[in-house]
Amino acid sequence: MDVRQFFFKNRSYTPIPLAFAIIFFADPSGSATIVGFLLVLVGEIIRLNGVHHAGGATRTRKVGAPALCTSGPFGYVRNPLYLGNIIIYVGVVLMAGGPFMWQLLGITVAFFFLQYGLIISLEEEILTDKFGDEYRLYLTTVPRFIPRTISLSGHNKTSPLTWDKTFRTERRTFQMIAIFSLFIVAKATILR
Repeated sequence: MDVRQFFFKNRSYTPIPLAFAIIFFADPSGSATIVGFLLVLVGEIIRLNGVHHAGGATRTRKVGAPALCTSGPFGYVRNPLYLGNIIIYVGVVLMAGGPFMWQLLGITVAFFFLQYGLIISLEEEILTDKFGDEYRLYLTTVPRFIPRTISLSGHNKTSPLTWDKTFRTERRTFQMIAIFSLFIVAKATILR
């Protein structure tokens, strides 16, 4: 099996050891906790907008897309969901604080750039085969992680989900953020 396929299919589970480490070393206090909470919100807003425009196809275990999505955040950055996830995890590390916060922050960023680098190379290969020149143009026009200042204008072939369906699709992400927060608060309460 291609290691990229492994990371794609298990992208929801591979961060679990990292999550345990963040919670184990958590000791939230001070302004880092507030900054972390704000980053979690920013990351989730990016994810919500991405899911809204791309639809439920983002929760698949099969690489590909029924249509090329270039609207909303996809007009600014090719991987808004992954960018949102990285920002959320950075926020969680800052919220958790603790004696190894900076080391965990470095490990977290390195882990997600490695994982998403592998996944993105697979996705780009498959989407190039599927959408050809249209996707090649998108690759050269829209950056991978650092958003453009002006949205790509083009012929988007996807229809946004209703906000109600968007929130339902993101339910698992909301649950994970809540569980993370609960464990961090519980650990801080027990320690004090």
